[in-house]
Amino acid sequence: MPLVTVDGVEIEVPRGATVLQACELAGKEIPRFCYHERLSIAGNCRMCLVEVSPGPPKPQASCALPAADKQVIRTDTPMVKKAREGMMEFLLINHPLDCPICDQGGECDLQDQAMAYGRGASRFDENKRAVEDKYMGPVIKTAMTRCIQCTRCIRFSEEVAGTPEIGMLYRGEDSQITAYLEKALTSELSGNLGDICPVGALLQRPQSFEIRPWELKKVPAIDVMDAVGSNIRLDVRQRQVMRILPRINEDVNEEWISDKARHHVDALVRARLDRPWLRENGKLRAAEWPEALALFADRLKAAGAKVATIAGDLVDAETMYAAKALLAGQGSVLLEGRQTGLDYDVTSLSAVAFNSTIAGIESADAILLVGTNIRWEAPLINTRLRKAARKGAKIFGIGPEVDLGYRVTWLGDDLSLVGNLPKVAADTFAAAVKPALILGPGGLAKGAMGAALAAAASLNLVRDGWNGFNVLHTAASRMAGILLGYAQAGGIADIVAAKPELVISLGADELGDRLAGIFTVYVGHHGDKGAAGADLVLPGAAYTEKHGTFVNTEGRVQRSERAAFAPGDAREDWTIFRAVSDLIGQPLPFDRFDQLRSAMHADTPALARDGLVDLPWSPPKLDAKASGPVGYPIADFYLTNAICRASPTMHRCSEELIHGEAFAEAAE
Repeated sequence: MPLVTVDGVEIEVPRGATVLQACELAGKEIPRFCYHERLSIAGNCRMCLVEVSPGPPKPQASCALPAADKQVIRTDTPMVKKAREGMMEFLLINHPLDCPICDQGGECDLQDQAMAYGRGASRFDENKRAVEDKYMGPVIKTAMTRCIQCTRCIRFSEEVAGTPEIGMLYRGEDSQITAYLEKALTSELSGNLGDICPVGALLQRPQSFEIRPWELKKVPAIDVMDAVGSNIRLDVRQRQVMRILPRINEDVNEEWISDKARHHVDALVRARLDRPWLRENGKLRAAEWPEALALFADRLKAAGAKVATIAGDLVDAETMYAAKALLAGQGSVLLEGRQTGLDYDVTSLSAVAFNSTIAGIESADAILLVGTNIRWEAPLINTRLRKAARKGAKIFGIGPEVDLGYRVTWLGDDLSLVGNLPKVAADTFAAAVKPALILGPGGLAKGAMGAALAAAASLNLVRDGWNGFNVLHTAASRMAGILLGYAQAGGIADIVAAKPELVISLGADELGDRLAGIFTVYVGHHGDKGAAGADLVLPGAAYTEKHGTFVNTEGRVQRSERAAFAPGDAREDWTIFRAVSDLIGQPLPFDRFDQLRSAMHADTPALARDGLVDLPWSPPKLDAKASGPVGYPIADFYLTNAICRASPTMHRCSEELIHGEAFAEAAE
């Protein structure tokens, strides 16, 4: 390891590290604009200048200079300070200096560095140049006169998102960043451009002129838009969540989130259920809590053990546990969470988990995708697969061809290929050190789990120190639901066969008419499909309005905190079940949330830990035959659940990016 000296402090740095990284290891803060830890090095802002010897007697860009043994680095000399001030003066030549009206104000890198290295006046008298704003779609708003050509956005689009739709035109003073043909960006990760832009050139369009960062309270939470479990931060003003930003978690989402996770926030105050409703003469009418709970209790008593609970995709573990405890008092175990009709085997939890882990899939060198459009089903896992592809991994797919942002060799869309791979794929897997298979919801829906497990055995996916068998779920509640027993052997079909007299729907909006004709109590937060067909609607809390435990597709237990309170007369879901249990004379053994969580931990110890649940590999023996075409369950990435369907931003994204509708700007 090279031994370097930084401002008189001698340290060892990893081989291949840059001078900038060496300075940071020594505790020195180096200003930068173009450099980003997760992107390739550009070296074009020149703000990270340091003095290095041996070397030429001039400041050097530390981000692009490799650290070498016996190097002496100085970050605080007059030469370095003057050089950085000169670079800041250059960067501000054409900047409009409109900080008071810029949405980036208060969290702007350029603003912060100008405080440290800005001069009191500029020596330039020429007119400032202006650049026309570019249209980049419904998520990103542009103010391109502020752009300092750091090219972070270009590198992110090409290297992380896999959609190289941004580039730089012209040269010198005329150079400018633009989306090619000035069309909307098609990436599901484009909102991250607003995070990585170090100035106010790229901003979040939906939150434009709405908030200032110092007004906001920051609350950690877990995203529920898919099963990845991305770590997010809820920024709250008064009683409303104003925006959602990513939190860094190297094991899950790194520092990115999808546009759906970021911009569904406007739906949290729209189409909300804020009072109970009950159906009379075929129509729903508003009711008060005592009347609604009395009807719920009467129906529950009359149903006895013939009561079932269906968990929706966005439900936390505590809500599912409280509903399970209520049913246990009735003598019922009719619990199901796969509301769309899936019925795969859950006798072995390891056989339904993402065993290689989200971070671990980067190291796979041969990957077979079975029935998954992973770009829509798990965009943050797709970025990991792109990393693997950039490292040289060979990726094969079984299913309809889709653009995943990297090279995929599509083998066909017939599931019989899972057990009979073409020679090119079979040879690749035979030579692979870390082979992996990802079975998606399209494969699960067609009964391909047995064939995938047989392929795992024949391709030697499970070996010492490596388990390459992965199941990709799409619902945030799925793994926690399986741990809590929300899975019948035959799925929803078993619930229907049991002929329940009462169904409790925990925000299950994708049931369709599978349980038509049965008295349904809907406990949820948005007036969507499930509420429209229910006989009794009880307003619950959204995931931002309650503490909750979520388990992602790899079996990682994570906690989310409450950021706001539910609107109107809505209540946290578990309190509804606690109240009705009193009315039927079988009170649940918890009165507070901490008691509920403790009871859940005692009943299901796996949910008591933070991090990955220990799932020893024990695959079930299933029929290995599978055939027929594969279909992907997600037809529209932006409208997959009740919250998204209430979001104006998500609807505009769907109309423009999925259905190709054009939107004129105000000036047009």
